[in-house]
Amino acid sequence: MTVTSAGTIGARTIPALGTFASLLVTDPGRLDEAWALFTGELHAIDVACSRFRSDSELWRVNHAWGRPVQVSPLLAEALATALTAARLTDGDVDPTCGQSLARLGYNQDFAQARRHTGGPAPSPAPAPGWHTVEFDAGRRVVRVPDGVMLDLGATAKALAADHAATRIAAAAGCGALVNLGGDIRVAGEPPAGGWHVGIVDDADFETQGPRREPADSVMIRDGGVATSSTLVRSWRRGEVSLHHIIVPSTGLPADSCWRTASVAAATCVDANIASTAAILRGERAVGWLEALRLPARLVRQDGTTVTTGGWAAAAPTSDDGRATGPGAGA
Repeated sequence: MTVTSAGTIGARTIPALGTFASLLVTDPGRLDEAWALFTGELHAIDVACSRFRSDSELWRVNHAWGRPVQVSPLLAEALATALTAARLTDGDVDPTCGQSLARLGYNQDFAQARRHTGGPAPSPAPAPGWHTVEFDAGRRVVRVPDGVMLDLGATAKALAADHAATRIAAAAGCGALVNLGGDIRVAGEPPAGGWHVGIVDDADFETQGPRREPADSVMIRDGGVATSSTLVRSWRRGEVSLHHIIVPSTGLPADSCWRTASVAAATCVDANIASTAAILRGERAVGWLEALRLPARLVRQDGTTVTTGGWAAAAPTSDDGRATGPGAGA
């Protein structure tokens, strides 16, 4: 995604969470303060929810041999968010797809995993299903059966965007926009004319980054926008092309009619859940999004688009403070 606004803003971008992380604030004088809060939130979500860090809380849950584990408030919130996503989507967005991803070769940080292209086509591992997760939210205790691996990547990243933007806006007293690889949340007083978010729907891992030309754009003043894509986190094993949006019942990447799905909602988490589910639901996503009255832009494999819920295009008014991303949130 790309972001533009009228007027002077402060902006920074770094690699983080297997993608890029951008922060924009409407008061450049508060950027240093906001940046410290931002990087703190990124570190916290990584230590709590990374599937690849051996020192993360999620690693401890996934390697507990079926024993219950008490977790921090942040991981408890991330788990509750992921399980809510599964419930709201009738299991389409399922956090127990970790073993499915690992079996397909996504068993380490994506930048490293995509380099290993050799070997035969992998055999799939269907997800056990989110109902196998035992979670006591009050006591913050979780147990997953031995052999079940949780992956919170999509919803946890969106949750981090929500946390960071709202915390920065409250602490710094200015408008803030957080962009975590296409998961966007804005909070506080927006710039004059709002934030203009450009949608990039053809980026892959090599071409993602902070400078991409958008195919479409929308203006937002609050809430979140997320884009899920089959292009950015894609890799090969032998002759087989794979991506990270998994059909839980098969353990295989979704063979979707959509290459990207962008959704606007009250929070980044809500937008992320809907955009991921849209990829998985294929043609059925149009009616589902319309029923929810969610503004969305769906791009077919041939580049043609379908919009729902009053999604409106608006040309960016200025290049000041431009930050760009791949439009690939989940």
